[in-house]
Amino acid sequence: MLIYCGIDWAERTHDVALVDDVGTLVAKRHITDDPAGYKVLLDLLAEYGDTEENPIPVAIETSRGLLAAVLRTGKRPVFAINPLAAARYRDRHAVSRKKSDPGDALVLANILRTDMHAHRPLPDDSDLARAIAVLARAQQDAVWNRQQLANQLRSLLREYCPAASAACAKWDNGLCRPESRELLKLVPTPTRAARLTRPQITAALKRAGRKRGIEAFRQDWAHQPPLVEDALGRQMLALLGQLTAACTAADELAQAVEEVFPQHPDAEIILSFPGLGTQLGARVMAEIGDDRTRFADARGLKAYAGASPITGASGKKSSITRRWVKNDRLNHAGYLWAFASLTASMGAKAHYRRRRDEHSDWHAAAQRNLFNRLLDQLYHCLKNRRLFDEFAAFPPSGEALGVAAA
Repeated sequence: MLIYCGIDWAERTHDVALVDDVGTLVAKRHITDDPAGYKVLLDLLAEYGDTEENPIPVAIETSRGLLAAVLRTGKRPVFAINPLAAARYRDRHAVSRKKSDPGDALVLANILRTDMHAHRPLPDDSDLARAIAVLARAQQDAVWNRQQLANQLRSLLREYCPAASAACAKWDNGLCRPESRELLKLVPTPTRAARLTRPQITAALKRAGRKRGIEAFRQDWAHQPPLVEDALGRQMLALLGQLTAACTAADELAQAVEEVFPQHPDAEIILSFPGLGTQLGARVMAEIGDDRTRFADARGLKAYAGASPITGASGKKSSITRRWVKNDRLNHAGYLWAFASLTASMGAKAHYRRRRDEHSDWHAAAQRNLFNRLLDQLYHCLKNRRLFDEFAAFPPSGEALGVAAA
């Protein structure tokens, strides 16, 4: 008798349901999110025949957390079902749209019973690849958070101290630079900036590792009323503290990625591609993993990344559009990868220009097509354990025409 398990995940407790191959509920449990609860779950699975040779498949709505880590021990297939998909399946069992946690666990178990072939189990990535994924995603989140705080700080400075914003804008990364944050800490308001002396500016810049002064702080600008200006200055200092913490976190996580990513066997292949450095290469690997059976072919990888177009056809109408359902992190990394490859690879640049000139693609569409081409090469290189070859990836146009004619 085949058994399928569904788990409705929650923050403190979980509901478990086991069904047989005809959909009969054979067992259900309400477990806690702690080692005792995990033991109850594993004992329940073992009681109904879960072994290393014949594991019971499990459906759950999340791929993260300790519960997912416990379930992934051994060879047990674990399926992370999207909550939106689970909600659609729920309508098959109750048109009244009633909802309960035990009922959701039963729905998840029945999803595997009827449509397990339509869902993918969690990839069997190595521990090193999963560690790289944690660090790369955290670093990416830290960079996004840093930029968001920098935008908030810039907007605030424009309200009462545009001189500071204009002065820092002359540097790369602007307000995120150490010297910018050191100076803003020294002069939170225009009034205090006007009293700033050259030695004070020099000392602040030296603390941040810079030796050139800034005169823009001392230019004459309009002022808010003193009390309002002082209040805005306090708000700016609070926001500056958050930005400093975000910058520190991004730098520390970037250093962690620099240490861990090169240890992976796939790192040499990924870094051989034009436009991919350690940080961006780690982000790409974080999303595709190192389980070579995860994608049946390159088309699956390109669809997962949102690089390949999607065709919609109905009757006499058809349209080709970009994908909206995709891995957003991998798609974002692919945009940066394709953009950086334009200056790192003559073949990539020629491919981009050909899409713009001969196919009349917009910039984003041409970059997406280039990303699609690079993913195809990446899949081939990882599968065959080969480094990137510029000549094979982007052959000369004459040779390409000869191959096409043959």
